[in-house]
Parts: sequence; C-alpha cells; structure tokens
Amino acid sequence: MGEEQDDATGQGPDPRAFEVPLGQLRRERTLADLREGELAADPIEQFATWMKEALAAGGAEPNAMTVATATPDGVPSARIMLLKGVDKGGFTFFSNYDSRKGRELSANPHAALVFHWPALERQVRVTGQVQRVSAEESDAYFRTRPVGSRLGALASPQSEVISDRQELRRRLEQVQAEYGDQPPPRPQNWGGYRLRPETVEFWQGRPNRLHDRLRYRRVGDRWVIERLAP
Repeated sequence: MGEEQDDATGQGPDPRAFEVPLGQLRRERTLADLREGELAADPIEQFATWMKEALAAGGAEPNAMTVATATPDGVPSARIMLLKGVDKGGFTFFSNYDSRKGRELSANPHAALVFHWPALERQVRVTGQVQRVSAEESDAYFRTRPVGSRLGALASPQSEVISDRQELRRRLEQVQAEYGDQPPPRPQNWGGYRLRPETVEFWQGRPNRLHDRLRYRRVGDRWVIERLAP
C-alpha cells in the first residue's frame, strides 16, 4: 500500500479542505512480521490460515475482495465481491455473465483479486486465469441463496442502463408473479467463476513502510516463493 500522490490539478476539492489533510493520514504498522520459514508450501494452505485468522478477528465480511478485470485492449475495471469458495482449484465467486465483468472475462480471461484485512494489517493479492464453473456447481450454489437474492438475479439486467429504481421494482414484481411459491431457477446468464492462481502475494504491514511481501509464483507444477521489496 504505497503513498503515491499526484500534484493538485486545481479540479475538485482542495485536499487541504478536509478535516484531516489526506496526505497526512498515516498509521504505523507493528502487529507482526512475515518470514519465509513460516509459510506453507502451498499458497492455498497459507491463504486458508490467514482467512481463518481474519474470521477470528471479526469485522464485516472478511471474504470481501476487489475483483479487477480488463478489456482485451487493457481498459481496467474493479469492484468489491464476495469470495464463495477456495480450494486447490482456485478462488470461486459468482456473478451475472452479461455484466461488465462477465463480458470482460469472456474476452480477456485474466483477473486479479485483492483481500484487505486492516485489523490484521494484511492483504493478499492474487492473479490468474478465470474459467466458468460447471452448470451443476452453479445450480448447487444458487439453491443455497436466499429466495430474495435468487429473484433479484432474475430481475436485474446487471450493468445495463435502466430508467429508474421503479423499473427494477416492476421487474422484480413480474418475476415474483411468475414463480409464486415455486423456487426460482438459476438464470442461464448467471453462475460461477474460478480463478486459478498464477501468483499469490501475502503482505504484512511493518514499521517505516518496510512491509513484508512474500509472493508465490507458479512455475510448472510447483510454487516458487520470492520476497519483494515494499
């Protein structure tokens, strides 16, 4: 987490106008360090350990992550999503296939994930290729969702321009009337993705911005662990 700042452009709020100038927002990080000898041989095992510790530390939605995608010509976009599974195959999340992220992943199946756990002064960065999970796996997860969320997935044309919130309400009412008391099925344009990691970086905050950064990099069928300068 760097401190790069651009010079003021004269457009928008003057940074000095905030109660605390943004350039002066700093916090020393001293909770722990991260050493090569303490890491698991496999990044998924190390991630599972850190996720368990994040869950134990409390806080809202420790499985929240930034998912960054890009068009084939490199225009990026990012959003916060929830991790729904992690195993040897990779990191799993679900979305509308017709959304902006879905369209970008169809055209450029590379993505990056970032997890941030401020209470532990940690973050994890993941990069890799993304594939859709099977229809059976998407169906199984969809059935675990609250009924309201399932209806919302059917009603919302995610990432499309709509006239107002009333349009969403009308679409939801139509879906509710169509299915009544019956459990709504998974839309064909909604399902899961799994990111197979190529790099996984574990970041532990340290004093004086000399943070620990240890990266797993896939080389064939094995993982190489490298220390990066902060």
